[in-house]
Amino acid sequence: MSSRRLIMIVGNGSVPDGAGAAIDAADIVVRFNDCRTVGSGGQKTDIVAVCNTGRPGLAMLGGGRWKSSAAVRQAREIWCVRSGAKFAAMRPGLGETHPDLDDFCDDYTVGFESFCRSTSRRFRIVPADVHEQVDRDLAGFSPDAYVVPSSGMIVIADILAHLATPDDEVVLAGFGHSGWQWHPFAAERRYVDALAAGGRLRRLHPLSFSSQGA
Repeated sequence: MSSRRLIMIVGNGSVPDGAGAAIDAADIVVRFNDCRTVGSGGQKTDIVAVCNTGRPGLAMLGGGRWKSSAAVRQAREIWCVRSGAKFAAMRPGLGETHPDLDDFCDDYTVGFESFCRSTSRRFRIVPADVHEQVDRDLAGFSPDAYVVPSSGMIVIADILAHLATPDDEVVLAGFGHSGWQWHPFAAERRYVDALAAGGRLRRLHPLSFSSQGA
């Protein structure tokens, strides 16, 4: 019996018509934050990777809407994408270069861990060295000035390093490589294209439409 798995990483960008069935057929489906592509991008959700610092982390934990959403109820694992210690170390420098990001490094990891414990889900923090390796790799793709890589880029690198085996197929959907101005989206797109050219992953559909990606 083949041990090959299909791992689908689904960003929050546009997903073309008909993609939902292919996504739901995957062995593992990873989505991000509020899982905005659930519906057009299928229903299956095994892992939700969350931005656990700053305003996104606070918004997800507050009010209960994220916790009670269909995707989060279905997920068996929650991954925190950002290392609290790494972001704490970033705070003084950001205070000088980006004073408007005064809450960017506020860490809500404990809240996500508590939620997982109370709901019997697996909890995991993506290692800080994944973030650091992505920074080194992106340097080869001429990034504009940026603050941090996107959560999507961190999770792609983490899955390739720690979850996917050589027999697995890693497929991306919902990645438009555009969004927040302080993510290096143009360089990330070039990096992902290089990974695809090297056979490390593939895109479910070509980038032929405008979208906001993870």
